[in-house]
Amino acid sequence: MMTSSSETIDASVAGTWKLGDLTVNRIGFGTMRLPQNGPAFARGDSGDRGRAIRVLRRAVELGVNHFDTAAFYFSPLRSANELINSALAPYTDDLVITTKVGPGRDPSGEWIWADPDQLRGQVEENLRQLGRDHLDVVNLRIARSHTSSSVAEHFGALAELREAGLIRHLGMSNTSPEQLAEAQAIAPVVCVQNMYGIGSPPEHHALLRHCGEQGIAFVPFYAIAGAGREAGATTADGEAVLTVARNHGATPTQVRLAWTLHQGPHVLAIPGTGNPDHLTENVAAGALRLTTDELALLAA
Repeated sequence: MMTSSSETIDASVAGTWKLGDLTVNRIGFGTMRLPQNGPAFARGDSGDRGRAIRVLRRAVELGVNHFDTAAFYFSPLRSANELINSALAPYTDDLVITTKVGPGRDPSGEWIWADPDQLRGQVEENLRQLGRDHLDVVNLRIARSHTSSSVAEHFGALAELREAGLIRHLGMSNTSPEQLAEAQAIAPVVCVQNMYGIGSPPEHHALLRHCGEQGIAFVPFYAIAGAGREAGATTADGEAVLTVARNHGATPTQVRLAWTLHQGPHVLAIPGTGNPDHLTENVAAGALRLTTDELALLAA
């Protein structure tokens, strides 16, 4: 049972994994929604800056040492990278910040996609915003419409920046098995960040297992939101999720996070929130132990 003492549960409760030579707790924090109120990337109000900074600092207090961000996570008045810099710099040695490049947004918020020769500028922008001289992990984010395209030129450009010392480790995001293999032929890949959660199709499970066999971290996004994507969860939880939640005195969100963590020791969670209470619940989900019967129920 989840108890009222869940606020004392530390992110280390779910164990650790290595992104290359960087050890992280498997419960991390995603910053996509942090810059604003409401759905990510909406042209709405910016979020409360002070509250966002408090949430980031509280995450560190709860043992979170893996933060996922991007230079294109911004609202009219806030950017995730600036919030991280303000809240967490000077950075401790055990803090790992993962960012992603490929997509970008112009000042009006319109989306653009970088050519290979534009990726250095995106990497340097992340460095400036975060106040760092190198990036721990950089994921090449693939457009939804390009998951069958070659990634050799883009990934090769990032591999050159890795050799130059601007990037420590490389990953792939929204990728396919074929693209992953293509990237691995160019440089080591330490993580794959793809959409994944309860109800994912068989090919998503297969890629997760493939990553585990190769020692590559698998980092689900939209594990809570599902088809709601950037807008957040937009559909009611199914009876299976609600049943398991009742069994443990937990929330449906905690069950969804725990389910992903049960898919393998190489699976990392990066739930994001601007709510301190939700942050505490998300971290506490790492302590939720699901039974074989419950896992089967959720898989069905």
